[in-house]
Amino acid sequence: MLSIAVCEDERYFSERIITLLNHYLKEKKMEASIESCASGEELLAAKPNYDIILMDIVLPGLNGIETMGRLRERGYRGQVIFITAYKRYVFQAFDVDAVHYILKPVEKEKFFSAMEKAIKRGEFDNGRSLFLVKDNLNTRVFVKDILYCEVHDHSISVETIYGQFFCAGTLGALEEQLGGGFFRCHRSYIVNMSYVMDRNGQVATMAGGKTVYVSRRKSQEFERRLLEAGRKGIQ
Repeated sequence: MLSIAVCEDERYFSERIITLLNHYLKEKKMEASIESCASGEELLAAKPNYDIILMDIVLPGLNGIETMGRLRERGYRGQVIFITAYKRYVFQAFDVDAVHYILKPVEKEKFFSAMEKAIKRGEFDNGRSLFLVKDNLNTRVFVKDILYCEVHDHSISVETIYGQFFCAGTLGALEEQLGGGFFRCHRSYIVNMSYVMDRNGQVATMAGGKTVYVSRRKSQEFERRLLEAGRKGIQ
């Protein structure tokens, strides 16, 4: 689930941004928690760890650029989209690593485009992630939190540390996206070697107690990868 903050002191514009944001989330079948504040000081006091901040620049007290500068100094790595009536701050905005700069009045197409860019950049910056389906909603899941993947007919179930998700496509295509920490141990399974707890014959037990199959053809390579993971201190 995404975490988003709207920092805007004018109620009309705050409501407009939240309305557009809800339209975007509904269209993309995504979930997000949304919080709002009316000043940079209020945002700083919240000690934010938001994925995305939608922020005005001209605010009472600290302006948006100054606020983001302080957040960056604190180590904040999330995405910021500035929404303002003034063109003159554009270069300062990118000095604090803004992902986008939108002029008021806010148009739906530009807003949606900015959100797409922020989400994609967030995936790259904050660790590799995939959008998977749960309860008919697209939810961002970090690759490092995936335990294993299992193919079921024409869909794939993805077991994570916080529940089960689903995705379309093939196990082979998913394997390419997951990267080197994962291993295709069976035609029906890809496992995150970080979460393999033990192996008994052709069955491996994952963290949480669920089991997966290891094919005879992949047994030797699976054992090598398991030992390698142990040497790296992953388990």
